[in-house]
Amino acid sequence: MPDSHEITSIDALEALYVPVYPNSLAKETSALTPEYRQWIEKAPFLALASVGDGGLDCSPRGDAPGQLFRLLDDRHIAIPDRRGNNRIDTLRNIVQDPRIALLFLIPGIEECLRINGRAVITTEPQLIQSFTVGATTPRSVLLIEIDAVYFQCARALKRSKLWDPAAQIAKSDVPTAGQMTKAAKPGFDAATYDAELPARQQSTLY
Repeated sequence: MPDSHEITSIDALEALYVPVYPNSLAKETSALTPEYRQWIEKAPFLALASVGDGGLDCSPRGDAPGQLFRLLDDRHIAIPDRRGNNRIDTLRNIVQDPRIALLFLIPGIEECLRINGRAVITTEPQLIQSFTVGATTPRSVLLIEIDAVYFQCARALKRSKLWDPAAQIAKSDVPTAGQMTKAAKPGFDAATYDAELPARQQSTLY
């Protein structure tokens, strides 16, 4: 049965909201301004959204500032593909569709920065080597061309109290990685997995 409350047109959608605040549009640029550049260079974390034939993906990426990514110029960013779970969902998507969206976060700062653009995957040797950490180099690097960049206001992070230490919860309040895996794969040895996980993660960061 059709839902009479379902929004199915842009006109109906726009009727729900007041007109966009002009500054929300004015803050968008097609390249990094000096201020956006200064902000983004402090970011140790980003989420990367992509789309492909298999569907959508949003992948977290984290590293020390300067290692997480490199600004090649005001319209281009290089992001090393650090060691992960080898699903390569994001990379599969980019091969099929270059469109990506990035969300950058800085601990303690309630604004965030958003970039929309297009990505390609490269294994260019000098670029790969330039992202070496210790004895480990990434297998590939994402080269991203910026189409739009703008900051997101602080309301979402204020509402969530994301950086408020008083809002943090204990790890025991949520299922462990092993328990979540076992829920999807009955018979999985969750206890052993969880016991070995901290050391394994530390030894395979790069």
